[in-house]
Formats: sequence, C-alpha cells, structure tokens
Amino acid sequence: MSYASRPYAAMPGAATHGRRFQYYDLIMVGFVTVLLCSNLIGPAKVGQIELPFALPGIGESLSFGAGNLFFPISYIFGDILTEVYGYARARRVIWAGFGALVFASVMSMVIIALPADPAEPFNATLQPALETVFGNTARVVIASIVAFWVGDFVNSYVMAKMKLWTRGKYLWTRTIGSTIAGQGADSLLFYPIAFLGIWSAESIASVIAFNFAFKVLLEATMTPVTYAVVGFLKQAEGVDIYDRGTNFTPFSIKD
Repeated sequence: MSYASRPYAAMPGAATHGRRFQYYDLIMVGFVTVLLCSNLIGPAKVGQIELPFALPGIGESLSFGAGNLFFPISYIFGDILTEVYGYARARRVIWAGFGALVFASVMSMVIIALPADPAEPFNATLQPALETVFGNTARVVIASIVAFWVGDFVNSYVMAKMKLWTRGKYLWTRTIGSTIAGQGADSLLFYPIAFLGIWSAESIASVIAFNFAFKVLLEATMTPVTYAVVGFLKQAEGVDIYDRGTNFTPFSIKD
C-alpha cells in the first residue's frame, strides 16, 4: 500500500505508548542539529542585505543576526513533532535539544579556557578566533538556554491545545499561532536576559519586534512545506495523535 493511500488513525497519545515510529528519531536528529548550529554558529555573525527601497526606521539596508535565518526551522520541526507524534514525544525532543545545547555550551567554555600550547604556531590565530566565535558571555549562554526551553515548550503546548480546539482542522492556524506564542516567549526572554543594562531599552524593544516579526513571517512562508511533511508522516506512520488526557507538565520525558 502506498503512503498516499495508507489510512491513519486519529487517536490519543496514550494509545501509542511504547510504540516505535519509523521517522521519529530522524526528526529528533534534525531538530537538535538545527538548534545547535543556529545557536553556536549563527550568533557569531551579523549579516546585512541591501533593500530595494528604504523602510521607515530601518533605511536602505537591513542588519540581522545570521542565526535568525535558521533558528525558526527548529520551531517548524517542533510543530511537526507535536502535530504528528503528540506533545509527550515532542517534549522528549525538547529535552534532548536542551541537553545538547547545555553540553555544547559547557564544551565551548572549557575548550576556550584551556591554556593554548605556545609551541603550536596556529594557536596564535586559532585561540582568538575560537573566543570570537564561541566565546559568548555567561549571560548570553543562560539567556539562550532559558529562552529556548520556555519558547519551545510554549510552542508545543499551544500547538497541541489548538489541535484539540480546531478538531484537527486548519493546520495553518496552529503552526502560525503556536509560533507567535513560542517565538514571542523566546524573544521576550532572550534579549532582556542577555543585554538588559548593556543595550538601551529602546534598542532591545526594536530588536525583539524585528526578530519576532521575521521568525513568524518565515513560519508562515514555510507553511506549504509543513503541510507536505505532516501529511507524509501521518500517512507513513499511520497515526494522527490528539493530546486528550495528556499530562502537559514539561518536567517529564515519558511518552
């Protein structure tokens, strides 16, 4: 039977407890990979693009953190996980991403702090480069981890609840609505924790507004891709999970 014709069952998450899925682990790996790359590589560079016309308050060029191009993809993965596999399995993936992000941050700090061997000539250029790329302050690291954890759980919770409210219809309302809530929480936490007292309140508010709008716009633009992936996975896995009776505590990794 082809994926296009294979039936799938709408069922509560508890009905699939202990079941193994064909693509779940691959989606988890994709989520964690995007999360790590966007948090470790992206923040090191500020990009700039020239606009075809001047925008009020922005001008003719637009500067942005390069990681913002890819970090919203993790929210798309989160939407797909919650929509297809349910909140409980999405929760496991969020904790996997949290653990990976904490480990990568600690590893970066340890490697940067290790004394460089002066006998190796490349260390003279490598050490400053590592400090520039991976040497985030403790505030930025904490802000990134906290904002990710809260934002992703808000995103998944809203996604699961809206699926019940809409009875599984209008997927686009859930993907965009959950992103508005999740990315809003992420931005409202990250920038004040990382930069309050360093940047002016006006600058923080401006950056929050721009990044929030950009991330939501990207989610909306990617809606056709989300629809295609969700449809494929539901057919391939043979399920469509609704979180009826789910324990929505974030402090668990049970499915």
